[in-house]
Amino acid sequence: MPNINDAFPSNYLKASDIQGATPIVTIDHVAFEAVGRERLMKAVVYFKGKDKGVILNKTNATKIAQIAGSQQTEDWTGTRIMLYATETEFGGETVECIRIKPVPANRQASAPAPPPVTEPEPSGMVTDDDISF
Repeated sequence: MPNINDAFPSNYLKASDIQGATPIVTIDHVAFEAVGRERLMKAVVYFKGKDKGVILNKTNATKIAQIAGSQQTEDWTGTRIMLYATETEFGGETVECIRIKPVPANRQASAPAPPPVTEPEPSGMVTDDDISF
């Protein structure tokens, strides 16, 4: 069944793109780009192996700075973070958003690649690898 979000593709990651999962990503770089209708300059964080970045708001930028231990965006390269979708109030409405948190200690080390799956995943189950952004 078609998803309405597919009708409005974005160059940037949206909460609906992560499909309720909590992917762990590694920061590749931060770029400053003109975004939105007003073409305002915003920081966009990009991740290794991913095409889409997240437009940073103050909440997410502050959280990354805390996790990375630096206010300097160039120091964030290589920092691993976890993304998750939630809701926030914006303009008097409740809207979906992406938030950032530290990678839990039990998921800090990069796990070796799992063996190939020979049986299909149960319907509706989403893993980090299923999220293409």
